Amino acid sequence: MKNSLPERRQERGWSQQRLADELGVSRQTVISIERGRFDPSLPLAFRLAEVFGCRIDDLFDPRGEGAQPG
Repeated sequence: MKNSLPERRQERGWSQQRLADELGVSRQTVISIERGRFDPSLPLAFRLAEVFGCRIDDLFDPRGEGAQPG
């Protein structure tokens, strides 16, 4: 699933490891989500939205067209 996580993470100046630490997951999990290889569980998606101060659908585009930072 396309997402705007790399852009949002970079806007904060965070490394993948920093985001992983914030979420309580591995860096590999963050990499897989950012690359669209892994769709997060609903609780993790809510946590991502909370960390970035937005809605889940602001982060992820299930149609695969790329979510827009907002």
